[in-house]
Amino acid sequence: MLQSPPAFQFATLSANHVPSQGSVVLWRLKRHSLISPAQLGWFYLSLCLACLGVAAFLSSQNASVVMTFALLAIGTAFVVYSRHAGDTEKIVLQDGQLVIELETAGRTERAAFNREWVRIEPKNEDGSLIEVSGQGRSVRVGRHVRPELRPLLAREIRFALRTC
Repeated sequence: MLQSPPAFQFATLSANHVPSQGSVVLWRLKRHSLISPAQLGWFYLSLCLACLGVAAFLSSQNASVVMTFALLAIGTAFVVYSRHAGDTEKIVLQDGQLVIELETAGRTERAAFNREWVRIEPKNEDGSLIEVSGQGRSVRVGRHVRPELRPLLAREIRFALRTC
């Protein structure tokens, strides 16, 4: 069962059924998108049909090359947008490890840190990305959180590292 205690605004806390393992804290940060990839696909299809209607008219006027270029340019923009619509950052604190998985444009990057050796930056209120570092590696998280809320997320991760 997932619970969100008052101490966590961004994370969910799940209690393990094995008492010796403690709890699992999960942060799932997603890109805020107004439209899902499926809705985007349907919109693109309707746009293509409208463009084909205009292309049919323009082809009778010998201007078909312009419409082909327009369809390719619009299609490229939609493909780039839809690849990033599913971007997520997943941070899991479990069994003495902080595991971060970043999914960007279909590629997943994973980093694991020992909870005793991990550092969470920034400590100030400048709104920059949060740098998680330890054991010679560093990962920046918080891309999908508003800049003014990133210090709160950093404090929350630090709190979980100390208490969970």
